[in-house]
Amino acid sequence: MMPISPAQSWAIILVVAATTAAIRFLPFWVFHSSTPRVILYLGKVLPGAVMAMLVVYCLKDLDPLAADHGLPQILGVAMVALLHKWKHNTLLSIAGGTVFYMMLIQTLFAG
Repeated sequence: MMPISPAQSWAIILVVAATTAAIRFLPFWVFHSSTPRVILYLGKVLPGAVMAMLVVYCLKDLDPLAADHGLPQILGVAMVALLHKWKHNTLLSIAGGTVFYMMLIQTLFAG
């Protein structure tokens, strides 16, 4: 296998950057006048669906017979739910719950 030259590396980077930019800007070019109802609907339901998927992923390996009985995970999920109910901000909810969970397992449940 031959090594890639610097010119080839730059060409690859430029093509990937142009493709990424085109994909990001494409919805704005296509829907410049009005946004279809299905897109508006997805914008409303996807944050909740993503949160539900994250909860299932986080709790799938929960072992109720372990020493902590899954308490850090359950408290982390509760923190996410409380933050989301309070601020209605998906990013804040996920980040806050993650930080809270990490603090729990590094301090109270370390071991």
